[in-house]
Amino acid sequence: MGSLFRSEEMALCQLFLQSEAAYACVSELGELGLVQFRDLNPDVNAFQRKFVNEVRRCDEMERKLRYLEKEIKKDGIPMLDTGESPEAPQPREMIDLEATFEKLENELREVNQNAEALKRNFLELTELKHILRKTQVFFDESVPTVYKSNVYSSNKYRRYQQMADNQNEDEQAQLLGEEGVRASQPGQNLKLGFVAGVILRERLPAFERMLWRACRGNVFLRQAMIETPLEDPTNGDQVHKSVFIIFFQGDQLKTRVKKICEGFRATLYPCPEAPADRREMAMGVMTRIEDLNTVLGQTQDHRHRVLVAAAKNLKNWFVKVRKIKAIYHTLNLFNLDVTQKCLIAECWVPLLDIETIQLALRRGTERSGSSVPPILNRMQTFENPPTYNRTNKFTKAFQALIDAYGVASYREMNPAPYTIITFPFLFAVMFGDLGHGALMALFGLWMIRKEKGLAAQKTDNEIWNIFFGGRYIIFLMGAFSMYTGLIYNDIFSKSLNIFGSHWRLSYNTSTVMENKLLQLNPNSTDYVGDPYPFGLDPIWQVATSNKIIFHNGYKMKISIIFGVIHMIFGVIMSWHNHTYFRNRLSLIYEFIPQLVFLVLLFFYLVLLMFIKWNRYAATNPMPYSESCAPSILITFIDMVLFNTPKTPPTGCEVYMFWGQSFIQTVFVLVALACIPVMLLGKPWKIMQARKLANEEVQPIAGATSDAEIGGNSNGGSHGGAGAGGHHDEEEMSEIFIHQGIHTIEYVLGSVSHTASYLRLWALSLAHAQLAEVLWTMVLSIGLKQEGWLGGVILTFVFAFWAVLTVGILVLMEGLSAFLHTLRLHWVEFQSKFYMGQGYAFLPFSFDAIIENGGASSSEAE
Repeated sequence: MGSLFRSEEMALCQLFLQSEAAYACVSELGELGLVQFRDLNPDVNAFQRKFVNEVRRCDEMERKLRYLEKEIKKDGIPMLDTGESPEAPQPREMIDLEATFEKLENELREVNQNAEALKRNFLELTELKHILRKTQVFFDESVPTVYKSNVYSSNKYRRYQQMADNQNEDEQAQLLGEEGVRASQPGQNLKLGFVAGVILRERLPAFERMLWRACRGNVFLRQAMIETPLEDPTNGDQVHKSVFIIFFQGDQLKTRVKKICEGFRATLYPCPEAPADRREMAMGVMTRIEDLNTVLGQTQDHRHRVLVAAAKNLKNWFVKVRKIKAIYHTLNLFNLDVTQKCLIAECWVPLLDIETIQLALRRGTERSGSSVPPILNRMQTFENPPTYNRTNKFTKAFQALIDAYGVASYREMNPAPYTIITFPFLFAVMFGDLGHGALMALFGLWMIRKEKGLAAQKTDNEIWNIFFGGRYIIFLMGAFSMYTGLIYNDIFSKSLNIFGSHWRLSYNTSTVMENKLLQLNPNSTDYVGDPYPFGLDPIWQVATSNKIIFHNGYKMKISIIFGVIHMIFGVIMSWHNHTYFRNRLSLIYEFIPQLVFLVLLFFYLVLLMFIKWNRYAATNPMPYSESCAPSILITFIDMVLFNTPKTPPTGCEVYMFWGQSFIQTVFVLVALACIPVMLLGKPWKIMQARKLANEEVQPIAGATSDAEIGGNSNGGSHGGAGAGGHHDEEEMSEIFIHQGIHTIEYVLGSVSHTASYLRLWALSLAHAQLAEVLWTMVLSIGLKQEGWLGGVILTFVFAFWAVLTVGILVLMEGLSAFLHTLRLHWVEFQSKFYMGQGYAFLPFSFDAIIENGGASSSEAE
């Protein structure tokens, strides 16, 4: 089969490149993205490799670009992203790039330092302006005592002399108050000192308490809030501060107050004592602030121009630097020959793309101007090659579902193409509703139609990226759910009466309204006789008493039918693996007994369902009327346990067809005989082949050779090729144990996996019942209201019903059905043939490196 059904054939090649042409050739291979290089220097430290200095230079350039990007984002400048990927620059262009980045970084750092110094100066002047304003207010008003000063002795006022400076007599009088002035004594000279400053508003209460305790209350403190927030020059945050002024007496208190201010990181500013000096200083401060505003504006304009110019090329610079770094990192994986003039590499390449790779190498050689052509030799190897499945935007999501379970072993059957159909179909069996499926399909179709624009809007929202990556899966799940919704005749828990019911009502109105257990008889004129053209008859929607019973029987049986067919298909897939790898032992002693066991027991169970549907009906005479129809489950249990069936009712036959008892006995005996074949057949043949090889000394091409070929080529198909490659190394006891585990797993798994498919019935029933509950208990309330008020109520009720429908039935139920479908594929289907023990092909690709680099940088931020 083609590469769609198996991974690509891979070849291990040896590549010889001239040193001068190596950079250009690797660059061309990176643009191609079809070569996975191997590390030929695994024991060499990363810091001791040949091109470590170039990698370090690239790291330094990336650091500078990240710094520029941070500054650009800080200013909210949009970065131009054309979506184009420039070619990797030549090595000589690195010097120009380094010089450009160095110049930009130095210029930007210098501008930032100057701007920070100007902002700090501006902050100091702004704080000084507020201090001069607020302190003038303090001096102009009669200030009440903030703290009861210990300047007064107990119960006795001491008299103080006015301050010696006549210029401050009025201010002193206002600060001390009238009582303090009257109480002053002429024999003492009192001089009050003060300091003024600014402190963060949240530190002010603790600052006041510390002043009170440290100075024992011998201070006056006044504070006022600065209404407008100030910008911190260090980080640009807005901070709220308050102005304070502290009055004290003596140098000792002055020293103590300054230490407390220093401890609380309060900023002190010089404040003249004379009002005229304060006014003069305030005028000078205002002038300097205006000048600073002008200089700051010019600085910001210059910084903005630098960043705008850098933003136009930043994305391209990132791409160029990452490509250079990736090339030198890849060159570090190569070996140097003894002449130091040739680089030797080993790489995995897809066999079909060798010519394309050789053309890329020739282009790289021509670009570098080298006259020595590169040499690409195919090597013989016994290693397992990497697994490479070609995908496009449609198959990529389905392949990701398979790879999440495990990367396929080399060249084993790929389940992804079949999953494209089976996955949305089994999902739809559980999610079958025409309305809910339409909502899901429309959402998927919208993402598909807008995929170019949505893909260009690169976002870090992980949930959205998952939805967008699986847009084709969502669309197919919705489309298939619409189909099964038509089969179930279910749309938002109601039915469509497209073709008209094939049942007729023969009772009068009073009988129908009074008798809740009334049923229609199919063996009468109640039934037309022809089946409904498509899906279920809408009459079942109003059958309240036996609707669930009918749906249970129908959905339970189709779940078993789909499950058994799905498992048989998985076993047949293992036949493709065994024949492709020529694994004759696994084909004879595993595939054949496994298929016989599954068909004779469980496919026979499916045949019994069709026989019952075909032979028994209400319109048939005895012994094939509906009363004679046997239970399929009881029949299957009696068959497996060799029980004698119970005596049927009068006029009915024990068996559904002639010879059923004999056929069932033979089927069970043959199925049981398959178990020892699966358990002992393959190990016994391996043991015989080993004995024969030991007797003849030289191993012969016999039974084990097929298994060994399968193991070396594939690395694993279920229980066969994966184990066969190591038969010469394993002990016989280990081979018997390994085969016993796989046999027990398959036999018990056939039973449990068949029962596991009943989840199709269970989730379908739950989904239908939840939809009916929402309709009955929510929307029907609004539909029963009448008049204009009923229209208003219906509007709100419909909105509530729509939110619950989308949130619960589409999202939550859809996620539940998705996970159950995933389990059916991983466990019940893929366990029959898929080992998933390979490793992915990871080619050297610039596109992948740039995408991962962009994602990692956004996560780091």
